Amino acid sequence: MASLAQSFAGTDLDALRLDLMRNSADFRDAAEMLQAFLWGHGYGVSREAALESAHRVEGARCALNVITFELEQLAQVA
Repeated sequence: MASLAQSFAGTDLDALRLDLMRNSADFRDAAEMLQAFLWGHGYGVSREAALESAHRVEGARCALNVITFELEQLAQVA
């Protein structure tokens, strides 16, 4: 079975990463960006789950593999 994150275009993921690196003043902003990204791809995400993922993404300095992993995890529980 293909990973859910593979359904997200690479350019979309790159743009999200750049937005996270440029615009996230704190993890709450990052959580909102993750939620908006997933909502735009048809996945509903709770604020709590997005906040937890945002902490991990920020802790990894917005590494693309961590963003991809977190998006996949969020999409699976949506």
